[in-house]
Amino acid sequence: MCSPRDEAELILRTARTPEEVEAMVRPRVAGLPLEQVVGWAEFRGLRISLDPGVFVPRRRREFLVGEAVAHATGRRSAARAGRGAVVVDLCCGSGVVGAALVAALGPGTPLYAADVDPAAVRCARRNVAGVGGRVYEGGDLFAPLPAALRGRVDVLAANVPYVPSDAVALLPSEARDHEPLVALDGGTDGLDVLRRVAAEARGWLAPGGCVLVETSERQAARAALAFVRGGLTARLTTSEELDVTVVVGTASAAPPGRVAPNSPTALASPAAPEGRTHGYAAPPPPVSGSKSSTK
Repeated sequence: MCSPRDEAELILRTARTPEEVEAMVRPRVAGLPLEQVVGWAEFRGLRISLDPGVFVPRRRREFLVGEAVAHATGRRSAARAGRGAVVVDLCCGSGVVGAALVAALGPGTPLYAADVDPAAVRCARRNVAGVGGRVYEGGDLFAPLPAALRGRVDVLAANVPYVPSDAVALLPSEARDHEPLVALDGGTDGLDVLRRVAAEARGWLAPGGCVLVETSERQAARAALAFVRGGLTARLTTSEELDVTVVVGTASAAPPGRVAPNSPTALASPAAPEGRTHGYAAPPPPVSGSKSSTK
């Protein structure tokens, strides 16, 4: 969080005229987030374009990006010739996570992003245009994505909301009053959207691909269980420094119903240096003709 002095210096550096300074100071005094006022946010060394009404990237999400990069880097030797890991930025907002992933993984990384909010999509298209990313608008979660991506996604970053509905009113006014509710409200226990992503993710992931979501430490075990019920291996990784927990769900390295040779029960990607991890094993696929349940 910037001090008032730092904020003033940032506005002075961004504005080109005294009139622009005044035009920025007024909405900031009224409570508009600083990043929306100046029109950009810094994230992993990138300058991310940001419009009023678009979710402001949190620095703690850099931890999720680091986890995704570690996973993708570990898969490079298995990547199909002629392309990098296929990346999807779901509920992309400004497109910050997708842009940061391509910056880390290198030019040519195929990037697909989607969001239901038109303002976010316009913003994301500016932020990923330079790296060849494609942004899709409308529909629900996976619905806008090309069907040809099914079974091909190596890294799926899902920026799902996870604030319980009754806690949204307790958020700072900058978020509560100036960011879209759809990017904040995660339903009764904060995990409604996460569960829906977990239920569908396996069908989109390549063998050994992963889906990553940010959640709170209090919600983490239930979030991991949702991934396990979706047929994925789940692990939790936490940064105490950034006060963030990321759930990583990994698809089997073998087709459903088969076990990859010498594969461990729980597949774990390399964790970021400051993270601590805990793994959860996916249930075995049901045998044809039988019924299974998970409690």
